[in-house]
Amino acid sequence: MKHHLTAALLLGAATLAAPAMAQPTAAITQSIAGTRLDINATGEVTRVPDIAIISAGVVTRSSSAGSALQQAANRMERVRAALKAAGIADRDIQTSNISLNPEYSYANNVQKLTGYSATNQLTVRFRDIANAGKILDALVAEGANQINGPNLTIDHPEAALDEARARAVANGRARAELYARAMGMRIVRIVSVAESGGYAVPPPMPVMMRAEAASADTKIDAGEQKLQVNLAMTFELQ
Repeated sequence: MKHHLTAALLLGAATLAAPAMAQPTAAITQSIAGTRLDINATGEVTRVPDIAIISAGVVTRSSSAGSALQQAANRMERVRAALKAAGIADRDIQTSNISLNPEYSYANNVQKLTGYSATNQLTVRFRDIANAGKILDALVAEGANQINGPNLTIDHPEAALDEARARAVANGRARAELYARAMGMRIVRIVSVAESGGYAVPPPMPVMMRAEAASADTKIDAGEQKLQVNLAMTFELQ
């Protein structure tokens, strides 16, 4: 009796689940009376980046772990103060890494503990790219000895991506019309449009900070960044 009850419950569950699984497929199924044409279209726009994200940190070494961490913390406080003095808001300063590692020397196949290295890093968002280099030079003067970046990006890319979307649709439509004319047909309707994602295309070469001479100011060049949207479009031709 128990086996029959179990089978009945499983059968009932399968009966209830079947329509639910079939619904999404039915909702997106469309009949095409004419010829189906699938197009991949891309829309691109360029913008000047308005945010520079840079990692700035301090690395200290000492014979004891506590001393290494304390030195790193003290120097990082000076770095934070320099950032605040430069007008960097709290929301644009984020601790990204604090680490402590032992250091060893090796002689005659014997390992000997020689001290510890401590790392304290911040991720900083610079909204004034033109002055970011000068601020970095000030950070180095206050004790920062580890700087990586920048990662240049656009703070609010939505409007630019919408422009890229409109261009992608126009490009897809134009390409579909080209195919239709070549085959002696016309576009009846757009059956479906699917976006595979909008994103910023990285530049061919990494943008880097540069110091042309020991006494020169660090400079960051914003350049331009390409934003791209890809669409998969299906048309019905007759």
